[in-house]
Amino acid sequence: MDGGFGRFGSGQKVRRIEDRPLVQGAGQFTDDMSLPGQTWLVFLRSPYAHARIVSIDPGPALALPGVVAVLTGEDVEAAGLKRLGVALPFKKPDGSPLSAPPRPVLAVGEVRFAGEAVAAIIAESPGIARDAAELVAVEYEELPAVTNLREAAAPGAPPVWPEGNIVAQTQYGDREKAEAAFAAAAHTVSLDIVNQRLAPVSMEPRVVLAEYDAATDRITLRMSTQMPSGARDQLTKEVLDVPVEKVRVLVGDVGGGFGMKTGLYPEDAVVAFAAKQVGRPVKWASTRMEDFLSALHGRDTDSQVSMALDANGKVTALRVRTLANMGGYTRASGVAIQLLIGPWVSTSIYDITCIDFQFTAVLTNTAPTGPYRGAGRPEAIYIIERLMDAAARKTGLDPAELRRRNQIDPALMPYTNAMGQTYDSGRFNQVMEQGLTLADWDGFAARAAESAKRGKLRGRGIATFLEWTGGNVFEERVTVAVKAEGEIEIYATTQAMGQGIATSYAQLAFDVFGVPLEKIRIVLGDSDRGTGFGSAGSRSLFTAGSAVKVASDRTVDKAKELASEALEAAAADLEYVAGQVRVAGTDRAIGIFELAAQQPERRIFIDSTSSVSGPTWPNGCHICEVEIDPETGEVAIPIYVSANDAGRVVNPLIVEGQIVGGAVQGLGQALMEAVVYDPETGQPLSSTFMDYAMPRADLVADYVTALDQSIPCQTNPLGVKGVGELGTIGATPALVNAVADALARAGKPAAADALQMPLTPPKVWAALQ
Repeated sequence: MDGGFGRFGSGQKVRRIEDRPLVQGAGQFTDDMSLPGQTWLVFLRSPYAHARIVSIDPGPALALPGVVAVLTGEDVEAAGLKRLGVALPFKKPDGSPLSAPPRPVLAVGEVRFAGEAVAAIIAESPGIARDAAELVAVEYEELPAVTNLREAAAPGAPPVWPEGNIVAQTQYGDREKAEAAFAAAAHTVSLDIVNQRLAPVSMEPRVVLAEYDAATDRITLRMSTQMPSGARDQLTKEVLDVPVEKVRVLVGDVGGGFGMKTGLYPEDAVVAFAAKQVGRPVKWASTRMEDFLSALHGRDTDSQVSMALDANGKVTALRVRTLANMGGYTRASGVAIQLLIGPWVSTSIYDITCIDFQFTAVLTNTAPTGPYRGAGRPEAIYIIERLMDAAARKTGLDPAELRRRNQIDPALMPYTNAMGQTYDSGRFNQVMEQGLTLADWDGFAARAAESAKRGKLRGRGIATFLEWTGGNVFEERVTVAVKAEGEIEIYATTQAMGQGIATSYAQLAFDVFGVPLEKIRIVLGDSDRGTGFGSAGSRSLFTAGSAVKVASDRTVDKAKELASEALEAAAADLEYVAGQVRVAGTDRAIGIFELAAQQPERRIFIDSTSSVSGPTWPNGCHICEVEIDPETGEVAIPIYVSANDAGRVVNPLIVEGQIVGGAVQGLGQALMEAVVYDPETGQPLSSTFMDYAMPRADLVADYVTALDQSIPCQTNPLGVKGVGELGTIGATPALVNAVADALARAGKPAAADALQMPLTPPKVWAALQ
């Protein structure tokens, strides 16, 4: 019994129980589902970035045999569908309330980005629906468009909507104190930092299948989402204005989310409405191009940042001025990510008490932005880590030594940062020293010399950092049913999307029940069975995992109560061991499944709600080495090392996979990924895989990943920390810092400070010239 939990318990590298049906082709994704009498829906999308809709004539499309209906924005609003708004307490620079256009589920009067849905065509087959979409006659009057952040924020910019392009602005810290610190500083560094726009390319695009039951006046949505309850609640409360009981959301397998599948999309609402309108099931399966055009994009910030340091390299002030692109419409999550959540971690693991921050949310004629793996934290950490390396070059200090001089002392835990966020635990220098040892930091010169012999420039980059996890939703409901048939069924309201949570939950249940793992069944994805926040912000394990542990313990306590009569013993004299309740010190016992069979409903059932007390603050030291071919500018990554404080680890195999997978995503941003719009027309220029490069498995020659479990989280009973986004946050600055280091070593320090992602070969080559 390893650690008392056995080979299937927590702490063990248990292979994922989710994978067998997937590799056998037995997965049930939304597009695998079909219903009798089903129709197909296709959206007609705007070819313009900004235009007035003069008229829409669906007549020619309706005349095509097989077309069931054509819906416009006027149609659905006349039927009572509401627009999606943003209710947040942020203010505009003049002190007036946040201001952004409420989003119709189909465009009404005006389109604000290329790809916005203008009409929905429902037909007997996808082919007929596509043909009919080309027959819908829409007359547009093109309007001036703006896609560039700085241009959109400037006075006199083309207005995305009449109330102006500035949605809201937040300010934090003490400006006068910061100015004094900069005036007195021994060293200052300043950078322009762009976090380019990214497309969240999940393997499975968005899919929705809606069915309406006239007898119950109820809509059932089968969809690919990270948040079953959240999608239901937004649809019923914000769009349809009906009781939540009138909609059920079912989720099967989900082929990746990365934040993009959070909340409700306008298209989801249209499909739901269409099913009720035509009285038949309606399916919409987004094409890859549609997802590039209209699924939530990530990042897209433009920052001017500065740091002040004293003669010993201690940071005395941090200044950030960020413009954040919201797109043509805002999401509440998109605004909060850039104006609140990212700032929470801007000082990272460093003891920086003086800040001067300003974050401005700006409308442009582009697709809306929202949650994308890391959600605000990668942008913030990229800024502070770029500044740290720039400061190291300026002061002449080793980059690790500069960080060492600024890291928060463990004796200060719990530590409250300049944004008022409290870190419950962390030994940041300990983790950094592990990373430096794994990377053989002091042996770099020899490797650089060997690279030089082959005509390559070698650089190294480091990122020491933390992140905030949890979505600040800490309550979770879990139900447990011990069934007479020999199965323990556990339902949780979080959602699997490839991250392995079913396996981790089963391991936690195994710790308590001690029955074979195959007798534990994890069930997810049914809003009728439970309401919860869903999976986002790396919250699944520490909130729902903790809730699974609590619910399992409560189930065992109930089993003891039920067994006291059968065993003729007081509950206090009973113990539970490996599937049996027994009288302590005797051989009198009853199996938990036998006990379930004796109950009136032939099961032992617990409906358990529990809470954790706060977020988790996972952290790490990620070190990347690069080799640059000076003839071509091509960047190769011979080794990527990460030491990670993930608190207690339930399944090392899954955690390591999450960290490495996240790192690949972060390296993709650094090297190749970018959503680009034509500055003149607002047309998206990266809407297929021909125009949008993605990282591949062979991107890095060697990964070394270490987990430090000696620093458990203090805010949840498991001691775990969320790690789903950790790799993404560390990888981007580690790689860019490595390329900057190589440039500086090649005598190009100004080019090192001026680097902007993605670091494509032409861009790196130009920096070397």
